[in-house]
Amino acid sequence: MHLRGAPRALSVMTTLASFCREIYYGSTRRAVRTRYGFLVFDLAVISYFVVTTFLPPYDWIAGADMGIGIVLALDFLGRLIADRNRGAFLIKPMTIVDLVVIASLFIPALVGSFAFLRLVRSLRLLRSYVIVRHLRGLSHFFARNEEIIFSALNLVVFIFIVTAAVYVLQVPVNDSINNYTDALYFTITTLTTTGFGDVILVGSTGRMLAVVIMIVGVALFLRLVQTIFRPTKVKHECPDCGLSRHELDAIHCKHCGRQLRIRTEGLPG
Repeated sequence: MHLRGAPRALSVMTTLASFCREIYYGSTRRAVRTRYGFLVFDLAVISYFVVTTFLPPYDWIAGADMGIGIVLALDFLGRLIADRNRGAFLIKPMTIVDLVVIASLFIPALVGSFAFLRLVRSLRLLRSYVIVRHLRGLSHFFARNEEIIFSALNLVVFIFIVTAAVYVLQVPVNDSINNYTDALYFTITTLTTTGFGDVILVGSTGRMLAVVIMIVGVALFLRLVQTIFRPTKVKHECPDCGLSRHELDAIHCKHCGRQLRIRTEGLPG
């Protein structure tokens, strides 16, 4: 009986794997729409995590966490089935992040700090890198604005994760930071070098965190501005191979070697 059922079970698994690969890696309209849906869902989940930091641990939050955890677990299972090298998939850093986030939704009782869960769950925003990377080959908008999108995403991810770290580390010891809004306010004022001084971090850990925000945050912000106004690559389609993005000082196409004539700002006469 078991031997007779084995081929059927194998056929079901093969069909399921093909379906998952089509959804996660295919170029059909359904696959593209599904991945857009994943991106929207990820952003909605991050927004939910931020909003619930302002609220006490109500019972409905635990239920919502469980529902989100089920969806994320199904998404993780689908990506695992779709991957042809499942062993390598399981040891990827992003896979480990996903598992930690899912665990924080299912077993909050094992984590003593409710605030700590916010720091762990903010790591979910890192999944957006993977989704945007897939979409850039399927969407003209993402392909045209790849540098700007990734620069903006770097800044947003940094702000979310650092704000969560400020919230976790300072709420127990700092009277100036009572909720996520206070932590976000400090992060933004420090990143923009405004520094009103009404909210400051206390202790050696707090001061070191403020230094990281100032150095890394300002660098990411300046990188975003540079990408918008002075991109590192110029759009110019090669007449031979069609490569459309080249270095600013490129003379030849790096793909086919064709000589290029790219318009530049040049030097004043």
